[in-house]
Amino acid sequence: MLIKVNEEKKQFHLTNGKVSYIFHVMKNGQLGHLYYGKAIRHRADFAHLQTYDVPTAASCHIYKDDPAFSLETLRQEYPAYGNSDFREPAISVNKLGENHIPDFKYDSFKIQGGKPGLEGLPATYTEHNEEASTLQIVLKDEYLQAELVLNYTIFADKPVITRSASLKNEGEARLSLERLMGASIDFPDKEFSMIHLGGTWSRERHVKERKLEMGIQSISSTRGASSHHHNPFLALKRPDTTEHHGEVFGFNFVYSSNFIMQVEVDHYDVARLTVGIHPYGFKWRLNPQETFQTPEVVMVYSSLGLNGMSQAFHSLYGDNLIPSQWKKEIRPILINNWEATYFDFDEEKLVNIAKAASDLGIELFVLDDGWFGKRNDDTSSLGDWHVDMNKLPNGLESLARKITETGVKFGLWFEPEMISPNSELFREHPDWAVGVPGQPHTLGRNQLVLDFSRPEIVEYIYGKMSAIIRQTGLSYIKWDMNRNITEAFSTKLAAKDQGEFFHRYILGVYDLYNRLTQEFPNVLFESCAGGGGRFDPGMMHYAPQAWTSDDTDAIERLKIQHGTSFAYPLYSMGSHVSAVPNHQTLRTTPISTRANVAYFGTFGYELDPLKLSEEDKNDIKEQVAFYKKHRKLIRDGQFYRLVSPFSENETAWMVVSPDQSEALIGWYKVLATANPPKQQTLRLAGLDEGKVYEAEGLNNTFYGDELMAIGLPLPTEFNGVNGKKAERGGDFQSQVFYLKSTDEIK
Repeated sequence: MLIKVNEEKKQFHLTNGKVSYIFHVMKNGQLGHLYYGKAIRHRADFAHLQTYDVPTAASCHIYKDDPAFSLETLRQEYPAYGNSDFREPAISVNKLGENHIPDFKYDSFKIQGGKPGLEGLPATYTEHNEEASTLQIVLKDEYLQAELVLNYTIFADKPVITRSASLKNEGEARLSLERLMGASIDFPDKEFSMIHLGGTWSRERHVKERKLEMGIQSISSTRGASSHHHNPFLALKRPDTTEHHGEVFGFNFVYSSNFIMQVEVDHYDVARLTVGIHPYGFKWRLNPQETFQTPEVVMVYSSLGLNGMSQAFHSLYGDNLIPSQWKKEIRPILINNWEATYFDFDEEKLVNIAKAASDLGIELFVLDDGWFGKRNDDTSSLGDWHVDMNKLPNGLESLARKITETGVKFGLWFEPEMISPNSELFREHPDWAVGVPGQPHTLGRNQLVLDFSRPEIVEYIYGKMSAIIRQTGLSYIKWDMNRNITEAFSTKLAAKDQGEFFHRYILGVYDLYNRLTQEFPNVLFESCAGGGGRFDPGMMHYAPQAWTSDDTDAIERLKIQHGTSFAYPLYSMGSHVSAVPNHQTLRTTPISTRANVAYFGTFGYELDPLKLSEEDKNDIKEQVAFYKKHRKLIRDGQFYRLVSPFSENETAWMVVSPDQSEALIGWYKVLATANPPKQQTLRLAGLDEGKVYEAEGLNNTFYGDELMAIGLPLPTEFNGVNGKKAERGGDFQSQVFYLKSTDEIK
């Protein structure tokens, strides 16, 4: 059994041989946290894991005859503020117009096989009850007449536990909910480094690391999206943890709007981690018999370093988060016309691009921005989801047919959550835009945001998008969101309810995604938000891949894709070969390096094939054939980071098949080195020590232990005098190696 309960002592132990999570009911009826970490043996009593020490004279305690029982010094499972605990809480709720210290006491528990869904929210799932077990802990506050349910799911074969909470108003008075976290954990010490993924537009998810210190360390977003700036991912690693060794705890929030992930280190060095909807600007009125459900927190434990953590996230999201029909489906190699044409195109140009792409072996053509309304630049027409007859006089249906006749599938770009002030829709419905009436509206990319907290607006956009899908028979949608939410105000919410806006907005987005993906399960959705501004597991529940960044420069993508891989699998990353000089950096890199980076993702192109030289066309044909040969390995294999671009002039990573019979290695050097070391090798990981591997193109074989202990020899590098003997040199070097096990040793 994955969940063991000692009903007499009211202790709960979630364990699967990879991880243990233990908590209990304390003498005051609240929940105390006992242990989270490497799997330990079950025993009859875990009470010794909670220590009780008499606090200092300045501390407060609950029981007159028991000064050691102070919530200031006890590790808790879901804390509230006020009863001797001065740290930030997981919950804050009152009867409307009254003040009350929440006092949720244990009532009951329930265990079920599998994992129930979360109504209206994306979440991990199971297809069979044997995949996981779920524990629900019910707590009640008699004064509030409210029921708090804590949900814990442990997966059978992964070091993964997910958590969420729900609050039900069982009384007759309305409740005011100001904070309800998805999870809270009190770690016994602060000996961790905190890792998160920070950045901005075009340089998203760079790896940041800092040592925990006394006080609060946090990442967050109040932009109405998970944001380019802080991804809803956080890891706590021990000081000696590396990519391949040591202990690390990873957390990811399955949510696409405002969030907070913070660690508060107290005066006893206890580190309290909380994850949930950001409480700033949030207030939810809970009417009688209504329930508020938090989004889900994914918790990963690894004793095998940061790579072990990442592999657990990748496995979970591939098996239990993305839409089931895309788990084993091959993703098409696509070409997007954006950097080829921008807004300047007609039917003939698009069909010619599709034909040229088809000749190169590309499988999907995507028409990006500019096909609708009067959209000749970014100042108009968002919301007017009808074809621009000046550009496409025969309509979208004709274009889709002609595109598919070239031998490629047809895809289309939408930005459904946005509205242009210069649009038919805005002139008809100015109140549909988010903003305070009578006050100035901030523009972003010359556009406003549609109020998706209103179901009638979601219904309107659903009608437009579903009609176009049926009309064109398209097979792919790129769903963009190019600005964040300012002046967060809905004209349909009362002033006292504006604290519900952000959450209601993202529920509207999820509702539209859910309706479209359920009705059109064979349409591949790729999420986008000005590139990587909403790259999170909430989006991944509906769209199995995301545009990783608007920055297509291969050298910048090394850091972006390396950081993204901390939580998200390769097959979720949109990665394209673009033209040079690159449109974001003006850097010129070899087409081989551009492809060698883009292979490790969902491969595609962002250029004009009509302008390619014959040499480039031949290179692309070879690249396309190479990716088609190896994309199943990239999809199903285990990913290992080998060398970090944040600490070295080189970057390396690799993918190993589940049976360890083959591997694909990417190696990259940004700038040339004068008189480099003579002997250069790359240590690999994840191979079978006893297997013999043949390295394609190197005409040699190696044992797996040799490749991991000594390394794969890299081709000879130019050193200033070796001339024709040099096999590589200059800036922006790269090489992809393919290993396959063999019975023959050379």
